[in-house]
Amino acid sequence: MAWRETTDPYRIFVSEVMLQQTGVERVRQKYAEFIEKFPDFPALAAAEQRDVLAAWQGLGYNRRAIALHRSAQIVVEKSGGTLPRTVGDLESLPGIGHATASSIAAFAFNAPTVFIETNVRRVFIHFFFRGREGITDAEILPLVAETLDPEHPREFYWGVMDYGTMLKKRYPNPNRRSASYAIQSRFEGSDRQVRGRVLRVLLSEGPMDAAALFEGLEVDRKKGEIILEKMVTEGFVAEESGKYRIR
Repeated sequence: MAWRETTDPYRIFVSEVMLQQTGVERVRQKYAEFIEKFPDFPALAAAEQRDVLAAWQGLGYNRRAIALHRSAQIVVEKSGGTLPRTVGDLESLPGIGHATASSIAAFAFNAPTVFIETNVRRVFIHFFFRGREGITDAEILPLVAETLDPEHPREFYWGVMDYGTMLKKRYPNPNRRSASYAIQSRFEGSDRQVRGRVLRVLLSEGPMDAAALFEGLEVDRKKGEIILEKMVTEGFVAEESGKYRIR
């Protein structure tokens, strides 16, 4: 994992955003390509949004790309391209919640932050909550705090995460006993799938009207137009003179 072989805050920031909702194997290739294209905060901040979205294709949840792009602009505008070090400041950036801010601080700055992600949750449920259902993160967090190695938080979390990956392969997933566990909705035919198709077509073909856009997408026209208008509102797409384009 290339992001474990660097202490560059920018590269770690990018990897943590990519890993929010995407598996490691999918991130590996896209991470390398993204870093090559946008090697630092100034390069990403100066990029066109359509280029950022194009580089992001394949990772899904494209809102993260827009949030990452905006975060880079904020970091450049407010701190000259230097990533803030505190969890509070990191959490103020677009798309960065408390857990992600804490993980960035741990991996970028070796800060002894306390957080939970899916593999951390899996390990602690497996060892401390056997036979229990509905375990909350509030029950797990004190145990993470108690066992955390404050001198080597990076290595501690890497070890726990790798152990969690192993547990998933060897045992029924302990995370199913978490109060926050939810089965991901089906992707085929979902709004997420339609959004991804719209982005791919507009990125490859350029501006087009709704009729031309949906002609080859095999999407219900009414449903597609509702999704398209949401994408306009969210800042993915712009509409000019009846044609839609990537912002």
